[in-house]
Amino acid sequence: MRGVARLLNRASADEEFEPRGSGGGGFGMSSGFNTDIRVGEIVFHVQTEDRGPSRPVIDTAVYQNGRVLHRRSSNYAEFAASPEFTDEALRQRVEQQHRAIIEELRSGALAKDAAPPAAQAALSTFEVQLINTGSWLSAGNVTLDVEVVGRADRAPLAGVQVEARILGSLTNVRHTGTTDDVGRVHIQFPLPPLGKGDLALVICAVAEGRKEEIRFEMRSRAKAPAPPAKDPAPGS
Repeated sequence: MRGVARLLNRASADEEFEPRGSGGGGFGMSSGFNTDIRVGEIVFHVQTEDRGPSRPVIDTAVYQNGRVLHRRSSNYAEFAASPEFTDEALRQRVEQQHRAIIEELRSGALAKDAAPPAAQAALSTFEVQLINTGSWLSAGNVTLDVEVVGRADRAPLAGVQVEARILGSLTNVRHTGTTDDVGRVHIQFPLPPLGKGDLALVICAVAEGRKEEIRFEMRSRAKAPAPPAKDPAPGS
């Protein structure tokens, strides 16, 4: 397992191509890509994932301000059973689908359903906040204190379904909870086995038919270099 992870700034730079994958050999190692892309004044988030051996599907979702604008899935069960299948060949298929969606966004073929910049704020009536940003990971356990409030009046929202996961982990398990009367929910789970690619803590909430998501990149803390060995004392 990697060293203790630290929380970095939310999201990536516009149009930064971020691969992630577990590496290693053997069927069952999921992989995926995440990209924030700017088309004119609108920013989209494109997420492509391999769902794994139990569900051999490559799934791509395009988000604008937490709202799913487009989803595309392709089944590769026949390819997985063929002699041509390798982890690297599957990774290339995932990347090809991811890049194809990005090109369609740039060409305007998918961006036509996007809300104009002036209307983006109106699409989201609430926001999700991680309260304990500095202490959410300790002793191999993830502890999240999440708050959901109205964007305009900052009033707490009760009964909102909240989901958390570590994107890029080997298990991709989703952990859920529901906000209480003060708009807060406590979600706790063991840190899952981590892949070798990019990692992110993803927290999303669904209310009034809309989805709001926050994500934080994760990195391992570099180990401190060992101190130089001291020369033996004379005569020792």
